[in-house]
Amino acid sequence: MPQPAGEELAGIRARREQLRQRYLQPPGERPATTARGAHHVALICRDVEETIRFYQEFLGFPLVELVENRDYPGSSHFFFDIGHHNLLGFFDFPGHDHPPFSETIGGVQHIAISISAEQFDAAKKKFEHAGVDYLGPDRGVEDSIYFRDPNGIGLELYREELGVFNGRRLLA
Repeated sequence: MPQPAGEELAGIRARREQLRQRYLQPPGERPATTARGAHHVALICRDVEETIRFYQEFLGFPLVELVENRDYPGSSHFFFDIGHHNLLGFFDFPGHDHPPFSETIGGVQHIAISISAEQFDAAKKKFEHAGVDYLGPDRGVEDSIYFRDPNGIGLELYREELGVFNGRRLLA
């Protein structure tokens, strides 16, 4: 994807700073959120078993439910435990042709999942042993492993505490 440069890039950066000044309140002045958290993120998979094997057997996220989709007969709806009462959900839609993944407006760029330093090191070894391509430490991003699941969904295993970004606490 082409990246902006020159005057275009300067304009984008200036606009971002305007938005920060207008909307980003200091931590002590922010109102409390009205939400309790993300119950689940729901994604679409091409193959239920392949997705279960990848998330449960390869990544170590236990499958906690597998039922029929209440809105589409024959479709499966299933969930993985990704820690701290957070669920990662999937649907399949038999009979629908779905295009391959593409990064577009409204699509998922990636989902970042917080893991411990020990799990991060174990994941890197597992990826290398299995020949799974990933980015991150090779590009100077030492705390992240970026990769795609079998459905093309972008994932990041992030060696950082929840509510912290680049070593800076965003949430109290």
